[in-house]
Amino acid sequence: MDKSQILDTVKKHSVELAEMQFSDIDGMIKSVTIPHHKIEEALERGVWFDGSSIEGFTRISESDMFLKPDADTFSIIPWRSNNGHKTARIICDVYTPNGRPFDGDPRIILKRAVEKAAEMGFTYYTGPEVEFFLFRPEENGKIVAAPHDVGGYFDFAPKDHASDVRRDIIMSLESLGLEVEASHHEVAYGQHEIDFRYSEAVKSADNVLTFKYTTKAIAQSHNLYASFMPKPIFGINGSGMHVHQSLFKGGKNAFFDAKGKYSLSETARHFIAGQLKHAKALAAVVAPTVNSYKRLVPGYEAPVYISWGQTNRSALIRIPHYSPGRESSTRAELRCPDPSCNPYLAFATMLCAGIDGIKHKLEPPEPMEESLYELGKEEKEKLGIDSLPSTLLEAIAEMKKDKVVVEALGPWSSKHLIEAKSTEYDEYRIQVTKWEIEKYLETI
Repeated sequence: MDKSQILDTVKKHSVELAEMQFSDIDGMIKSVTIPHHKIEEALERGVWFDGSSIEGFTRISESDMFLKPDADTFSIIPWRSNNGHKTARIICDVYTPNGRPFDGDPRIILKRAVEKAAEMGFTYYTGPEVEFFLFRPEENGKIVAAPHDVGGYFDFAPKDHASDVRRDIIMSLESLGLEVEASHHEVAYGQHEIDFRYSEAVKSADNVLTFKYTTKAIAQSHNLYASFMPKPIFGINGSGMHVHQSLFKGGKNAFFDAKGKYSLSETARHFIAGQLKHAKALAAVVAPTVNSYKRLVPGYEAPVYISWGQTNRSALIRIPHYSPGRESSTRAELRCPDPSCNPYLAFATMLCAGIDGIKHKLEPPEPMEESLYELGKEEKEKLGIDSLPSTLLEAIAEMKKDKVVVEALGPWSSKHLIEAKSTEYDEYRIQVTKWEIEKYLETI
């Protein structure tokens, strides 16, 4: 859409308010709401705001910043339009007072990574699969990690409350411009997945943020709470955000080669090798919370070992089967990201890791097609199979020494991300948990 189309839509649908949305370093949506008569001015000149209180943004002494709306992201929020006050949203980029893109804006960071890939002739596409849990609040309104159902993978029951919730989420997402492909109950009790069509990376990251706040809003309207916490319940599967990836060049999928193993081209193999090389450092960005590492353990379909393959779902990178006539669908699925990540930073670092593999013509190790969970420690060592970090602290340490990941984030965001995640780990480290009380209080 352009400015005139937006203004026509605002008038035609009697839009009264517009939310100017952007993301902080943690991937949380921030918003400045303006009345309809300020939309034209916002599209032309941006919207000023105080960035000093936004996580990972500026200091008090340099707090003035402005939002530059991306007209293509304009849409009317369906659940905000049923109360008589129609509201639209526009996703924005963050700029400094001198009119330059802000180095700490996650969306800008992804755009720069995409531009570097474009210089090599590549367009980066991603298709994230976002999992989430639905919880039912107690009578006092408190949210507890107790599943709202006892369904399993692909289960369906005519009176299943969640199927109604997923239906309403799908209709809202479609209204917001996302093309939904499928929805279903996931493996764990109370766990669900809604898949939307792959897109160019920036749009895909926009879609993840849109998906998350839409899901939370619709769940709340059903008196449920949607959580994207990676591992909310001990003993059952956690929520991942598997990301299908491909590079296109000249309108063709650069990952496809009919003669290659798994129908993969040299470009694809180099890209995979780059991500495997930088996997430990990527973990701090794609699995960025203390809780993330309680999902990344053996036995719950979450990848732990740095490997790749096709039939092996314990592998870090899986290659979906190629179907003749669907060359454009050739892709590599990175399975370690989870929905707590900032999708802009995740896609930026994933892309740069893969491009590093292409630039240096790295070759991946031999693919593994047997379950790595069943191999002993000595067997994995003989095969040279390494593991992802087991804690956020280890992941941060790996990120600090990885030049490619740090440069992808830029000096501003890498510094703030390391500081924020180190603080988060320290806060976690000094807690006394229920497990410790039950384990030690009476026995020591």
